Amino acid sequence: MELVGDPVLISDGGLATELEARGEDLSDQLWSARLLLDAPHKITAVHAAYFRAGAMIATTASYQASFEGFAAHGIERDGPLGAIAMMRRSVELAMIARDEVGIKGLRVAASVGPYGAALADGSEYRGRYGLSVAALTRWHRPRLEVLAAAGADVLALETIPDVDEAEALVELVRQLGAPAWLSYTIDGTCTRAGQPLADAFAVAEGVPEIVAVGVNCCAPDDVLPAIGLAAEVGKPVIVYPNSGERWDGRAWTGPSRFDARLARQWVTTGARIVGGCCRVGPADIAALAAAVCPPA
Repeated sequence: MELVGDPVLISDGGLATELEARGEDLSDQLWSARLLLDAPHKITAVHAAYFRAGAMIATTASYQASFEGFAAHGIERDGPLGAIAMMRRSVELAMIARDEVGIKGLRVAASVGPYGAALADGSEYRGRYGLSVAALTRWHRPRLEVLAAAGADVLALETIPDVDEAEALVELVRQLGAPAWLSYTIDGTCTRAGQPLADAFAVAEGVPEIVAVGVNCCAPDDVLPAIGLAAEVGKPVIVYPNSGERWDGRAWTGPSRFDARLARQWVTTGARIVGGCCRVGPADIAALAAAVCPPA
């Protein structure tokens, strides 16, 4: 996905958020990836809703898709309804939505969630899994190979909590020659694992396959300081925070702090791709698009 000469791009919001708003129960460990099997048309409908709201990039329902996760549900690797087919389907559904909407310039990002997402225990917000870079590379490679070959415009290496995992993913996309963005989940100016963001972003320096770096699934208040640190790598910056509400183990608490007007500051500070993550829906993306790209 080339960004040279592009205007600011609007990415979508939370896929699972909107699926839940439409009545889907995503308490299963596969999260939204379960609907790749059970109700793929509902995923397509949400992608289309985000496109119609002004998003220019759809992020696929593969964040929590893994061979281990599918196997735990009795889904084999191969076959027409196997894990490989479901991962490919995640990209196909976003492409179908893009074709249905019929707006030029829309793109598809294949979501590559962290190892912790497959554990479904919240460890993607902690990092430090106790695995080496080599072990993380071995775990990520099969899924990354499938998604890289599925036809998306870019891979979204997203919600990465740890520099070790970023090193594994960046080396894999370099080997595959696949364009990707690298996006950390952060707390303040550190990764969730506690590493300085400047060191975390430096992992992507000099790697042409990494087309953008930034942050996602963080509090909106943490975005602005991260933009300057990300820009030091010399690549376009991507930011898509969550609503700022907090999960206490039973329910979301506190007010939403996602404000589309903040996006103007993000763009002024240097962000090239802006959007939302968990608890950010199509209405929020519509407001963000209006704030960042007002009609002439």
